Amino acid sequence: MRRYRVSLRMLKWFTIVLPPLVIGGFELIRHELLLSYLSMETGNLYIIALTFVLSFFFATWMFRRIARMSDSLGEEQSRNAVYGERERLAQELHDTIAQNLFFLNVQLQKGDTEEARSAVAEIDHQVRQAIFNLRALPDDGISFRDRVTGWLQQWETMTGVDVSIRIEWDAQTLSSADLVHLFSIVQEAFTNIRKHSEAARAELLLAAGEAGGVGDAAGAVGWLLRIRDDGRGLQLTSAASSRYGVSMMRRRAEQLGADFTIRTLEEGGTEVLLMRRP
Repeated sequence: MRRYRVSLRMLKWFTIVLPPLVIGGFELIRHELLLSYLSMETGNLYIIALTFVLSFFFATWMFRRIARMSDSLGEEQSRNAVYGERERLAQELHDTIAQNLFFLNVQLQKGDTEEARSAVAEIDHQVRQAIFNLRALPDDGISFRDRVTGWLQQWETMTGVDVSIRIEWDAQTLSSADLVHLFSIVQEAFTNIRKHSEAARAELLLAAGEAGGVGDAAGAVGWLLRIRDDGRGLQLTSAASSRYGVSMMRRRAEQLGADFTIRTLEEGGTEVLLMRRP
């Protein structure tokens, strides 16, 4: 970050000093040494041409330099977001396993083997999920489509819940930081399905607005993410919202600039919907 500030400061002073130095220097030389060889009209034409050439090459060089700096800064911010997500995953894994180990110890002391077995299964799921996340963060060359599909296939195998996956937009317009937020929402929504819904089927739709069949009356939609299940639905009281990670999903949706809704469907089940305007 500091080197970018230094580079921008140098560009600013270069922009201030170079034009008057070159043009003023030419005018000084012309009046002191070349006045007997160049007429005023010819000298004026030369200074116009010199100014044009100088402006063209200097502006081209400067904007290319700024573009490279901007790209480097964007990559650095994306890497920082990914590193931050790794730290969050490590902390989340530590906290979750610690809680489940404490619960497991209590149940074993009580002799409740069924609850203990459930706690072991939960620890196994959390570890598998964390390993997948750490192996497949957005900067490792795996497309977002493949990352989501791979994670959901593992989730389907572990839970026994049938998953329908429809992805018609590969999120290429989003930064690495945005993809971290979007993937975390997918994980949280499907974690709720596994823990609370008692569903037999679930579906994920990630699409551009037109492909998703939305827009029109609600206005144009750039992209949408919709996750549904056929379970018992959620009773979203204020206390339950924290339990189901709704506040986390809503916060990440805000960071994506997307509208977030979660509701219980009339026919049963739950729908999580994110929509981002173009």
